[in-house]
Amino acid sequence: MNRSIALLTLLTAAGLAACNPPAVVTVPVTVPGPAGATGDTGATGNTGNTGNTGTTGATGNTGATGNTGNTGKAGDGTTVIVVAPAASGPSN
Repeated sequence: MNRSIALLTLLTAAGLAACNPPAVVTVPVTVPGPAGATGDTGATGNTGNTGNTGTTGATGNTGATGNTGNTGKAGDGTTVIVVAPAASGPSN
């Protein structure tokens, strides 16, 4: 029984292979022609967007100290005493 199935399979394969001869397929080859004329120049593109604003620069150095002022005029002999007000307590 094992031999008959194997023999039947082999004969079927051989019979099917003999029925269809291989087909010859020809592929058409296209040959490019001469180049055409150059086309017109394209339109000018749009203007680009404005770039981002830069970062803030570093703080500058402290300026030079000014000159000492002139000595004031001598008084008329009158003395004025200014008393600073006392510090107030915390408000509630």
